[in-house]
Amino acid sequence: MFNLFLLQLLNGAQFGILLFLVAAGLTLVFGIMDFINIAHGVLYMVGGYVMAMMMGTTGNFWLSLALVLPVTLAVGLVLELLVFRRLYDRSHLDQVLATFGLVLVLSELVKIFWGSAPLSVAMPEMLSGSVPLAGPMRYPVYRIAVIGVGLSVAIGLWFVIARTRVGMLLRAGAANRSMVSALGTDINRLFMLVFAAGAMLAGFAGAIVSPILSVDPGMGDSILILTFVVIVIGGVGSVKGAFYAALLVGIVDTLGRMFGPILLRLVMEPAAAAQAGRTIAPMLVYILMAAVLFWRPAGLFGRKVSQ
Repeated sequence: MFNLFLLQLLNGAQFGILLFLVAAGLTLVFGIMDFINIAHGVLYMVGGYVMAMMMGTTGNFWLSLALVLPVTLAVGLVLELLVFRRLYDRSHLDQVLATFGLVLVLSELVKIFWGSAPLSVAMPEMLSGSVPLAGPMRYPVYRIAVIGVGLSVAIGLWFVIARTRVGMLLRAGAANRSMVSALGTDINRLFMLVFAAGAMLAGFAGAIVSPILSVDPGMGDSILILTFVVIVIGGVGSVKGAFYAALLVGIVDTLGRMFGPILLRLVMEPAAAAQAGRTIAPMLVYILMAAVLFWRPAGLFGRKVSQ
């Protein structure tokens, strides 16, 4: 049982890292720009499809991964200039409707170019093995590499936000964007930088997960819902909060789906326990979100709003 718990704990951490890569950019967009972007999950999907396309063209995993970054950055810049910039001063309802429409358009474009069938990406040879955990159980090297890369990105984001001038402007913009603009900062340029960086991180997450999961047109939908849960739990605008909340959500979701039915067997029949476990497990992250909001209404690291 301990070996199974350790295995699922690592799977939860890896899933949490992916959630963080998607949530980090979105929480900055929401916190600094007060902009609700329902289309952020599409950028995660685009990263996966660009990775699959580059792998089919070059056959080199590392070159394909390197090319995903500028491509998704360019996609983010184009969307910001052509679509999102016109929505910053609109109501949240307008933003939700417009970005939802963009989701539909981009999803159909993906189906036109790549079809609806799932695509697969080959795992790099040097990361295709596994390492021993405890006893006979082993864990894939690639998943460990994903965790390591995610932690490196988190440290890099912390350094940029906490130790650089750009980070200072981001923190100031999250606190009072009108004052930042009044002091001479080009707020539109700052918004464009934040959005492009968020798009690149989401695309990067889609690229590195493509050897583990299949690439399909709906891959961005499910992760977007959990990404908003992460942002609410961590606190809007807080990258630190997004990191801790993503790990928490990833681990709770993974452990709940595995051990929920097992624990329910202690008080229920096996068939009923399996059915109840499959029903309750997806609810755990929302129960967690409700508990956190009851304890800290602004999220774990969110700013308290003065009345």
